[in-house]
Amino acid sequence: MENPLLLFPQLNISASKDKPYYKVMKPAIKEEPNKASKPGAKQKRNRLSLLLQKPEFHESDHLGKAGNLTKAASVSPEEAVKWGESFDKLLSEKAGLDAFTKFLKTEFSEENIEFWIACEDYKKSKSAHDLLPKAKTIFETFIQKDAPKEVNLDFHTKEVTSQSMGQPLRSTFDAAQSTVYRLMEQDSYPRFLRSAAYRGLLQGRPAARAPLRRRSRSFTVSDFQGVRPDLTVW
Repeated sequence: MENPLLLFPQLNISASKDKPYYKVMKPAIKEEPNKASKPGAKQKRNRLSLLLQKPEFHESDHLGKAGNLTKAASVSPEEAVKWGESFDKLLSEKAGLDAFTKFLKTEFSEENIEFWIACEDYKKSKSAHDLLPKAKTIFETFIQKDAPKEVNLDFHTKEVTSQSMGQPLRSTFDAAQSTVYRLMEQDSYPRFLRSAAYRGLLQGRPAARAPLRRRSRSFTVSDFQGVRPDLTVW
């Protein structure tokens, strides 16, 4: 009996064609998803590149630029002069409060002004129902032992504040706020008035970059008893 492949050679041809055809088509199927995914990956890379170019992603540009108190071009030398009249005048104006806050960040003591601002907001609570959660947050953030932003309070003031936490009133933090206010007024405020940043505002020019200053120790009210602040502008 003769070999059927010799009688029907087309069988061998079709078989040989099927196999290569499958090999050609298989990679083509795999390549389609890759082509579709490439634009997505490219877009992700582009978005990441844009994000990295934003200022907030550069740590060196974060709090170190506290000397840049002229960010708001509306601050005139005449307005800056008023900030030197009194500490209360400085804090009563939004631009002054912002400038002083940035200055405290260079000294790593911004917890004082943040506590003062939190107390001001607390006293403006619209209902007694809002007092308890706000009071708890302020106490846990700034006053209790080992709080993340603990302010320097004497034992008596801290104790009185702690005892009123059960039923907080709008006056709960008045004593603590006054203590911190005096510390800033007699310690940080005079240095702010002597800083290169503030002098730059008085002269109507952009302030130079202020060096970061670390506190050697924490101050208490007793350090300043009987001492009048030096408000001389150099």
